[in-house]
Amino acid sequence: MKTNTDVKFVYSTYISAEPEKVWEALTSAEFSKKYWFGREVEGDWKEGGKVRFIDPEGRPEIVGTILKCEKPLLLSYTWALSPDHPFLEKVKDRLEENNAPTKVSFILKKMKEGLTKLTVLHEDLLPKDIVEDTDTFFGLNNGWPAIIASLKSLLETGKAIEYDL
Repeated sequence: MKTNTDVKFVYSTYISAEPEKVWEALTSAEFSKKYWFGREVEGDWKEGGKVRFIDPEGRPEIVGTILKCEKPLLLSYTWALSPDHPFLEKVKDRLEENNAPTKVSFILKKMKEGLTKLTVLHEDLLPKDIVEDTDTFFGLNNGWPAIIASLKSLLETGKAIEYDL
């Protein structure tokens, strides 16, 4: 992971669903492709295991190693663009030379029956990982709220938000 950086992104929301259902949405390809811009998450969901996000064309886009997996309350893994993915070329100016992984954690807390607080914590970032442009999904500060809003909508209404990329 990147070192010597205090840059992080934190985003929390409340979802009208049990933690187990939110966990399923975070770890199921069937769910993730509906709310995560068509990406399917794959993983063996154990510490030391691998996680991958597969793009709509079937190519691994994000790859990582699972750091913590405490179902249904905490999921943490490293996060890096797959070195072979074409998207890497589009964002290479925002990456370190070695595309060093960052760390993302999903913290779920049952607030009461049928209500979960979901916090996304993305750490070890560089200042350029945050994009000061509200008219884009580039930058973790723009992408995460869109993804989590769509997840929330899917779990609460049965319909994910459709974005034009």
